[in-house]
Parts: sequence; C-alpha cells; structure tokens
Amino acid sequence: MVIRAPLVVVVVGVTALSIAASTGPAASPELAPALGRALAAHGVNPTRTAALAVDLETEDVVFRKNASRPLLPASAEKLAISFVALRLLGPDFRFRTEVVATGAQRGRAWRGNVFLVGNGDPTLAIADLDRLASRIAKMGIRRVDGRVLGDETHFDALRDAPGWKPSYLGIESRPLSALAVVDLPVRTAHGSAKVAAHAFTAALTRRGVVVSGSPGAGRAPEDAEPLGRDASEPLRIVIRRMNRDSDNFVAEMVLKELGSTIAPRGSTAAGALVVREELDAAEIPLRGVRIADGSGLSDLDRLTALALVAILRAGASDPTMRDAFITSLAVAGISGTMKKRLAKRPTKSRVIAKTGTTSAASSLAGFVRRRYVFAIIQNGSPVPYWSARAAQDRFATVLARS
Repeated sequence: MVIRAPLVVVVVGVTALSIAASTGPAASPELAPALGRALAAHGVNPTRTAALAVDLETEDVVFRKNASRPLLPASAEKLAISFVALRLLGPDFRFRTEVVATGAQRGRAWRGNVFLVGNGDPTLAIADLDRLASRIAKMGIRRVDGRVLGDETHFDALRDAPGWKPSYLGIESRPLSALAVVDLPVRTAHGSAKVAAHAFTAALTRRGVVVSGSPGAGRAPEDAEPLGRDASEPLRIVIRRMNRDSDNFVAEMVLKELGSTIAPRGSTAAGALVVREELDAAEIPLRGVRIADGSGLSDLDRLTALALVAILRAGASDPTMRDAFITSLAVAGISGTMKKRLAKRPTKSRVIAKTGTTSAASSLAGFVRRRYVFAIIQNGSPVPYWSARAAQDRFATVLARS
C-alpha cells in the first residue's frame, strides 16, 4: 500500500525549536491523561520511558514525558539515517557495482584479471551478477586467462559497528562489506569479497565464459578498463526496504555510504559524523543525541523523543524527500513490521511508523492519520517486549480515536 502525499501536506507547522520550547499542558485536558494511562505498562520503568505527541493542526504539544531524555532508540535510529541519506544523497541515488579488468581482449579471450568492484550496494544479488556476466559474454569473450578478484575497498575492513554484541554479526546483520551478495551465505566475517568473486566466476561460467584462475580478493588498479556496471534501485526504494522491514544490514551500508560520499571515508564513524552534522544543519535538537551506528543495534546510540519527532517533521516537510521518507514507514495492519500491529479500526492504515526492538529498548515513532506526530522510547534491563509494545499500541490508539 502506498501512503499518498496528502498525509504530509499538514505536517509543516510546528518547528523543532518550538516543540523544544513548549512546556505547557496538552491542548486537550482529556487527551493527556488518557495518553498517560495508555503509556503505563507493567514492568516498564516510567523514568526510562520517553514520549512526545504533537497535534499537527493546532501545533500543540498534546503529550510530553521525558521528551529530552537520551535513551537507547533501537531501530528508530534508522529514521535519522534515512532522513540524512535522502537529504544528502537524494531519493534517486543508486549504488553501483562495476566490472573492470587489467590486460586486453585477444579474440575470444580476455588476457588478464577481472575485478568485481563493490561500492556498497546493500541489495546486490546473484541476479545482478548474472546480468554483469551477460554483458561480458556479449563482448564475445569466452575465456578469461586470469582470475576474478573481488574488490571491497570502497568501505573500510570493519565488519561490525561500535557497541555491537559479538552475537549480532551474522544474525542481526551480515558482515559489513562494500561487496556483499545478499542471497549468498558468508561463513567467515572476512570472506565477502572472495565469496562474491566465486559467485561472479560461477555467473560467467553459466554464460559460457571459462575462467582459468581461482577466485580471490584484490584491489582493482585505477587504470583498469571498465567492462560493465550494475546499478541498484533508487535510494527511495532501498530506504523503504530499510525502514518497513527494519533491515539492519541495509541501514549500516547506507551509513557507510554517507561516510564514503560526504566525508569521504567509507566507515561507520565517518558516516555517523555526517549524520550528526546534517541533523544539526536541519536544526534537529541534538542535546544528548549520539549516533554510533545505522541500525540502532549499538548500545552506544542515544536519541530523544524530541529529536525523533523533529526528524519526522523535517522529513515530511521537505518537498525533495517527503514522499520517499513518508512511504518508507510501515503501515499499521498493512506492511512491514506493522503488518500485524494495530490491524483494526481506528488504527489500521491510519498509523504509519518506524518500530524498534532490542532486549534493552523498544520504540515506535511516526504519524497518526493526518493529525498527530509522535515518538515513544522505552528502555529496560531488559525491557519487557510485549508489555512495552502493548503500551505503544494503546498510545497510538488513543491518538487515533481523539
């Protein structure tokens, strides 16, 4: 289901600064107590719970609780990454994967090495390698007198992010490599480039191109001859997959690409710095905010409900990105991580949001109808998953009924 642009037309009024400055009571004397009751949950520490809701028609803060308190955001972190990526890279940005080679073509043979060069495409699949192999075959090449080498040097060599538990790698996210084929398993944390080279060698073989040498990893020379290029879907589609399905690997790759393109250093740390600087430029309240990774898995991340609401407002107010940003959110009862949540009236299809869940954090942030923008973050050691989520759903339901 596509959320139409009219949803965001009214999401323009109150600014992040006015939200931060507002300390008065909620506009409706009945709504605030009802939201407070909805948010109360067994086993969820109220001092480690933050929430903010803003009426988009009246510009009133209708509920506020610890809104400026920095907390672990879980996957609500992805809202910050997607906002900055759409703002700096643009909705039409595409990741690319290239085939370059040293040597020269002699008749039906390429005499030299062929390099598969990754540039951080988080959606690269075997089908993409098959298309690249077809282009090589169409050049009349039937034999490579050399090796296929995978080049993943577009990003640094770190496979995880600061603050990750060791168990996250390979379970919560693939190893972070600029050359990763997403529908192939990686048995070691450092094997992505070689695995991709094996896969591309197999793709060439399927197209009738025999490779004499064994696949491996290596950096392509700058003067290597280009033989083919594959482009990903536009960033707006990649961000939709990242947010609706809460794809951790995609989020981390987008963050590293921000570092590579803007810093330019293809690292998590460089990308995190770019995100923070751009949030500041967009006048997002950053007191207490810490960006450590892209997915929200890191125990070093910190966001506030105030910052999340401001990011949502800013993304929905920017005509260059608002459709891509808004339609990346999961729709209650319809899509993504919200498909089985809030699936009845008055919330079905009327709540669009980003979810977040780790053992220490649970979050929900988004829009209710065309009327409210909200953010909820709950932390615990651990946070009780079902109880926290039920409170979030009650909160959104109260807003939907008001």
